[in-house]
Amino acid sequence: MDQPGIVARSSPAPFPWREAMSFGFGILRLSADDFWRLTPRELNAAFEAVYGAQNKIMDQPQLHRLMQLFPDVHKARS
Repeated sequence: MDQPGIVARSSPAPFPWREAMSFGFGILRLSADDFWRLTPRELNAAFEAVYGAQNKIMDQPQLHRLMQLFPDVHKARS
């Protein structure tokens, strides 16, 4: 039941275990014991050491490019 003033939030995406294990076992060549002893922060540091930091914040030029590729189209109501 929806309550006034309450905003529904979507759930965060589940942790990408398949990708994390593929990276840990396949790229880093970790043993299972070493992989499961890593903290998420350590795993992220290893990922950034291999692939570089991932910038998830969209900058102004990226926004404008997306707006050009996917313009808002408003259909007239009949």
